[in-house]
Amino acid sequence: MYGLQKNLIRQRGFTLLEAVVSLLVLSIGMLGIGALFFDGLKSGRTAVYRTTAVYLAADMADRIRSNPSGGPAYADAGSDNSCLNGNKQCSANEIAQEDKLNWETDITDHLPADADGTVTVGLGAGGATTIYTIDLSWPEVGFPEPLTYTLLVEQ
Repeated sequence: MYGLQKNLIRQRGFTLLEAVVSLLVLSIGMLGIGALFFDGLKSGRTAVYRTTAVYLAADMADRIRSNPSGGPAYADAGSDNSCLNGNKQCSANEIAQEDKLNWETDITDHLPADADGTVTVGLGAGGATTIYTIDLSWPEVGFPEPLTYTLLVEQ
């Protein structure tokens, strides 16, 4: 009879060892989820900056296309002469310099600190066309070198 009663006693709940092992497995899983979350945030930020760079380069390309006579002035440093919003008649070069200044301001406003944008003007094959190279670069956390985006515009 004594042996029969011993078999009828059932265990209830968890032992301390089982609870500790469960917490360990759960915490390892949560650490993995946390790492994936931070990688997702980093990738999202990088994607936003890349999209912004594409937009800014396209913006400068549109400015160049709308002022074809500005030519080499797009490679110069921008200057504020209030051509676009002022009351005076401006030359194509003055408009190009103001376009460049506005573009540089947009880069400062929308990309991280130390972002840089340049426009290089060169001649195409045979000298019949002008090629504008629009370069943007910006520092990104986790990358040893700045990220870059380049757009070529032929006119």
